[in-house]
Amino acid sequence: MSESFTDTVKMIIKKIPKGKIASYGQIAALAGSPRAARQVVRILHSSSRKDKLPWHRVINSKGGISLKPGNGYELQKSLLEDEGVKFGLRDIVDFKRFLWSPRIKK
Repeated sequence: MSESFTDTVKMIIKKIPKGKIASYGQIAALAGSPRAARQVVRILHSSSRKDKLPWHRVINSKGGISLKPGNGYELQKSLLEDEGVKFGLRDIVDFKRFLWSPRIKK
């Protein structure tokens, strides 16, 4: 039996190491649906707490935090900074330095 997209996304998110970030689109692509970034957002929103996902390590494709100030933004930034992720101008993360590059099994 093959895993569902949701289960695959959760498994991928759990593998993001401390001090690294991934984008919603990157996770969708790794899960086999490159155009399903919004589904990744939905999965994070509905499953982060109950599945203990490291939700804070997932950011948008521009290198920024998608949550709004006063609605989780500060917590996500603080959690990432605690792991050593640095923010530049306009609170953008340098993908070249902090993007997670998993090894894909063939």
